[in-house]
Amino acid sequence: MDASITPETAPQRKALMELRSVSKIYGSGQAEVRALDGVNLTISEGEFVAIMGPSGSGKSTAMNMLGCLDTPSNGSFLFQDVDVGALSRDQRALLRRHFLGFVFQGFNLLARSDALENVELPLIYQGMNASLRRKRAMEALAHVGLKGRERHFPGELSGGQQQRVAVARAIVTAPKVLLADEPTGNLDTKMSVEIMELLKALNRAEGITIIMVTHEAEMASYADRIIQFEDGRIKSDGQTREVA
Repeated sequence: MDASITPETAPQRKALMELRSVSKIYGSGQAEVRALDGVNLTISEGEFVAIMGPSGSGKSTAMNMLGCLDTPSNGSFLFQDVDVGALSRDQRALLRRHFLGFVFQGFNLLARSDALENVELPLIYQGMNASLRRKRAMEALAHVGLKGRERHFPGELSGGQQQRVAVARAIVTAPKVLLADEPTGNLDTKMSVEIMELLKALNRAEGITIIMVTHEAEMASYADRIIQFEDGRIKSDGQTREVA
């Protein structure tokens, strides 16, 4: 690093997503549940963030908010300075389609479609022509180490390979943000490490912002920053070394 650059003078990453005093309330009266309670959170471009917390802590609700799958009861969620809560349902769908990629614990692959067809699916929704989407899907599968497996069906692949297909599907649209919900929850330790190394490489080499929900401290240690939720609020937020 340039000796003239100090932490005070180093360029700051631009804020990509912001939760401003966000609450999410379900029910009313005595049945009211505050899944999120006045949460303030900023995630910058290029960060790798792990979100942790016990069941019912609000981490999944926060992930849904950041994934534009839900809107606040109070407060505001900004994506690149745009108030997502002010968008229509169709506009939020377009935002997800063009800027976000999703990876889930259960892979969510189509059993009767091969790896290539599964990865092509988001590009079909984008209206891309067949030859270009085939090329992009092939490149994405090669990028996650599955060259030569394009015509294998999910049932012919290991759990780790299925999750790699899911990652390829998530990155084939070149998203700004990859949201991973318990991406190693169904994998053994060896495969979990492979997936985490892949996510870390995508973050480092491609600059993709990654937000990951996990209950495993070992997997969270791959992130640069760990946010702990409790009772709908942020309990702690710090760099991985500080949290450790």
